[in-house]
Amino acid sequence: MFTREKLENNQVWLYVIVLILAAGFGLLVPDVGGRFDSTISFVIAILLYSMFSQIPFVSIIEAFGDRRFIGALLTVNYVAVPIVVWLLSRLLPDHPPLLLGVYLVLLTPCIDYVIVFTSLGRGNEKLILMATPILFITQMLLLPVYLGLFMGGDVAGIVEPGPFLEAFFGLIVIPLGTAIAIQLLAKKAPVGNKLLDFSAWLTVPFMALTLFVVVASQIGKLSAYIDLIIKVVPIYVAFMVIVPFVSRLVAKWFKLDTGAGRALIFSGSTRNSLVVLPLALALPDGLSTLVAAVIVTQTIVELVGELIYIRVVPILILPKKTI
Repeated sequence: MFTREKLENNQVWLYVIVLILAAGFGLLVPDVGGRFDSTISFVIAILLYSMFSQIPFVSIIEAFGDRRFIGALLTVNYVAVPIVVWLLSRLLPDHPPLLLGVYLVLLTPCIDYVIVFTSLGRGNEKLILMATPILFITQMLLLPVYLGLFMGGDVAGIVEPGPFLEAFFGLIVIPLGTAIAIQLLAKKAPVGNKLLDFSAWLTVPFMALTLFVVVASQIGKLSAYIDLIIKVVPIYVAFMVIVPFVSRLVAKWFKLDTGAGRALIFSGSTRNSLVVLPLALALPDGLSTLVAAVIVTQTIVELVGELIYIRVVPILILPKKTI
């Protein structure tokens, strides 16, 4: 029987296949692929709604139950990771749009498929699930702070407040508000639970669809930036190699058990590319293609890395009884 659990457990391979098909489609018929530009915002809005609907915002107080894990989670994502990102970014050219793309994607922890990867990597996915409201709220609050610290006045020169705020409101605030409203409805009426169950089925298909329309529409435009994009790939690989060991040290420092430690490793190493992508697409036309490409490149590198993580983390990086 085909179930949502089976779909979620096999989603990585689905995304890999979709990325290959999208790249081929976009390169073979770039004129047709380019027309998908107009669908990106709509597809991402539905994707984000479906993801937000599965995050337990209405029980956010429960997320603070394991204070030791929350402390470790915040330390990794908002102290250790920014330091690693800052150091790695020193190896990149001083090109503000390129750096903006790297900072946008690497400074924001994942709140969606990290839960599945944590489970596949034998970590405590329930801790990550309960912590997602905290991660989402904190990253939205802290991202402007880190961009200001890392880029200074360059941010003001790149980001136009109007389109940026419009994208944030239309693609994040509205889907988030809708998801919370339905969660509240679910506590009072059966129809709310039915809507949440239906929404849960949307996440994997719409993530695949998002990857397809983004890659198919953007890949044909990358030739002008390929020299810059190639330079970020080693940075992303280095990030995925370094952060698991940093997270392991933090897990030991906070005396987490093995399942929580693995969850911490996956959270620190998995980034929020599809949530920040709408913000990149809201940039002026001359910049959005490069910034979006930098973010999508991280997604591709990350998906390959996650296939390695789910095997390496529980066996080599954090086997049982090592903390």
